[in-house]
Amino acid sequence: MDQNICKIAILGMGTVGGGVYKILEKQKDNLIYKIGGGLEIAKVLVRNKAKYMDTVAPEMLTDQWSDIINDDDIKIIVEVMGGLEPAGKYIKEALQKGKHVVTANKDLIAIHGHQLLELAKSNNCDLLFEAAVAGGIPIIRPLKQCLAGNEITEVMGIINGTTNFILTKMSEEGMDFADALRLATDLGYAEADPTADIEGYDAGRKLAILASIAFHTPVTFHDVYTEGISKITAKDIRYAHELGCEIKLLGIAKNKEDGIEVKVHPTMISAKHPLASVKDSFNAVFVHGDAVDDAMFYGRGAGEFPTGSAVVGDIIDVARNMQFCCSGRIGCSCYKTIPIKNVRETISSYYVRMKLEDRAGTLAALAGVFGSNNVSISKLLQKTKQGNTADIVIVTYDVLEKQFMDSIAEISNMSMVKEISSIIRVYY
Repeated sequence: MDQNICKIAILGMGTVGGGVYKILEKQKDNLIYKIGGGLEIAKVLVRNKAKYMDTVAPEMLTDQWSDIINDDDIKIIVEVMGGLEPAGKYIKEALQKGKHVVTANKDLIAIHGHQLLELAKSNNCDLLFEAAVAGGIPIIRPLKQCLAGNEITEVMGIINGTTNFILTKMSEEGMDFADALRLATDLGYAEADPTADIEGYDAGRKLAILASIAFHTPVTFHDVYTEGISKITAKDIRYAHELGCEIKLLGIAKNKEDGIEVKVHPTMISAKHPLASVKDSFNAVFVHGDAVDDAMFYGRGAGEFPTGSAVVGDIIDVARNMQFCCSGRIGCSCYKTIPIKNVRETISSYYVRMKLEDRAGTLAALAGVFGSNNVSISKLLQKTKQGNTADIVIVTYDVLEKQFMDSIAEISNMSMVKEISSIIRVYY
């Protein structure tokens, strides 16, 4: 077997690329038994070769894509650069030349995944991307293989570790958002520019990938409604606790009779739900299928070695397929075209916190507006009072979003309403 060597190239040597390199080096004596043949890193593409001379063998380093794409001995391209370009160009060229691709690039897969998978199919290539969602947690392969006998109706989860860390600190230590974000940045959980995390874009990209696979329909990032956590306050978290809930940034995808719902937003979820106990930077994905019922996948959602673990798992899978002449056996699973619903056509319960002028008839007027828009109130609590202004919390029953938002638009113009402080969806 050791005569049969599969050569690979790694594009990028950042956090994930470094993890992949270290894992492959550590595992190289075992890979021949795991794969059925040898595996060799032939090239590593970097911008600055001098920066990596002490960590990567100099003969492996290159700053020229042509050294890789024109080398017919390199059979697997491992893309861990991130971003849309030039990663997208490199992956397309690799697939067109019959090279297999492993990537961790959620941005690219969430927008162009369907087209790239079709390109891989037409060239009898593997394109695997387990690391694009939830880091080291196996979820792409289980959806495509282990749960293939199910009709999946719901996938939801905590798929961004930064926001989960922030919300955990706000929940357990009473921090406000700004302090929790500052701590996340200091500890390396948040980027210098945390926008993609805290505004829900990162989770939205991952949810698009999960929904596409689970529901067999192309779903892109642009189809996902996204709302971040920057408006969540310590007061909202205290009130959530009083209601027996935790607040989490959830990605929720549902396959309903009238179409697919894909949303990322802060959510009040019962403290008894398994996702409520997922803390700090951990991720978890909750899946409901008609045969398996409920299943949850939990673990580290990011980092050098968790994400590197998922990438190396894909590399091994591709190399095994090559050894046994079965490349491209599991490609694009999007054989349906289920419509994707606008967020205003989705149904949810809502938590609303507002400041009202404390005068006779205020609550009756509110109830009248909600009632005229078919919004039923489940709970109504008066929390605090300062002078002639009261803090009111309302929780609704399930309602069509456009009816709820029409109510809020009308209420916000009422003279006794001083402020609509917070609106958070509730998941039961």
